[in-house]
Amino acid sequence: MPHRYGRFGLTLDGMGGGTQTGSEMPATVSETMPPLPDRAEVDATIKRVHDDADTIYTWNYERERGQLVTLYNKGVSSQWSGVTDLDWAIDVDPEELVRSQDSPTDRLVRTAAELKGSPLAKWGEREFLALGIEMFKASLSQFMHGEQGAMLTAAKLVEAVPWIDAKYYAATQTMDEARHTEVFARYLDTKLGAAYPMSPFLEQQIDALLEDSRWDIAYLGMQIVIESLALAAFGDMLRRIQEPLLRKLLRYVMSDEARHVAFGVISLQEFYQDLSDAELQERQEFLVENTLRSRARSTTPEVWEHMGVNVDEVRPFLLEAAAKVNTGTFAGFQRQFFGKLVPNVRKLGLLDANNGYLREKWGEAGLLEFEFADDTGSDYERYDEVAADRTGSVPERQTGSVPERQTGSVPERQTGS
Repeated sequence: MPHRYGRFGLTLDGMGGGTQTGSEMPATVSETMPPLPDRAEVDATIKRVHDDADTIYTWNYERERGQLVTLYNKGVSSQWSGVTDLDWAIDVDPEELVRSQDSPTDRLVRTAAELKGSPLAKWGEREFLALGIEMFKASLSQFMHGEQGAMLTAAKLVEAVPWIDAKYYAATQTMDEARHTEVFARYLDTKLGAAYPMSPFLEQQIDALLEDSRWDIAYLGMQIVIESLALAAFGDMLRRIQEPLLRKLLRYVMSDEARHVAFGVISLQEFYQDLSDAELQERQEFLVENTLRSRARSTTPEVWEHMGVNVDEVRPFLLEAAAKVNTGTFAGFQRQFFGKLVPNVRKLGLLDANNGYLREKWGEAGLLEFEFADDTGSDYERYDEVAADRTGSVPERQTGSVPERQTGSVPERQTGS
């Protein structure tokens, strides 16, 4: 079920905002403080993850890595505010938001409803629309949770990476991810309603990065895999929606995320040159495992429960419908994801290390068609919609071997968005 995420803090009513009349005495702190939450309430709202990586000081303050210096300067100049750069006065109609988009999920569910014996057979437009709203909320909820996970991972890199240029950039990314978490949470809270919990898969994936003692695994998992996935998911949503507030929010978030992927490509390309074959094999195995997991589909059980449908009962009908409407492995944002991931990994040297181990695995999965698309370490500036808005220009759209509609690139900007 969707729920709101509370904040524990002190609200000292009467301590500086109210007026006193007659013989009223100011309330004491003990009288105005809300009761402290019990342990069960705290445990339901926060989660502790233990980080096994070392925290590293560096006494070398020389700016020695030119690409990271350029990226850091770009990150600093491209900061934007979730308060002043987005027009929160825009009214959002959740029903119109869903009706106006071309949703592959809607097509899938409607096809499933037509199958013999489907638990959705009696659904009408009201139920389909309600499901569309809940699915949209669930997607934005995962964006919000993922951005908090990215914020924590970037903070880990500030502590653990040994180069000052990388620490500086990771600090700007931490700020970016905080802003992203803020704006997705605000959009959910003020425009759509209560959020859904973090998906178990996403939670497990990010927890593993935070717990790992190897700082480069945090880079590889977040900057290379998850951020590439985020670029694809944001781009896919941006192409489908017309709502101006969310369009601008997504454009600006993507501007930041492209730099974050470039940060991973630039840093790891240098670091992996000095790793042994055995160490590179561990990174290749990590990518095999995580890319296969990333291709798995989720039936978002919480949404179905909210709709009063047993997820185990509806799942076989969704799978049958998926075959009918051709929502296969490379549908939608899956192609956009691998269209960025594969060339980025190629640039790290991981495709051909250990006699082409990863090349063989990804070749069997049909992913090598994306090998020579543009890597994000080279083309991140074309995503910079923040600079484009400030200068009134349109960023250059570069093309690679994968068409832009498949790579997660930003579509042409709409006036007023």
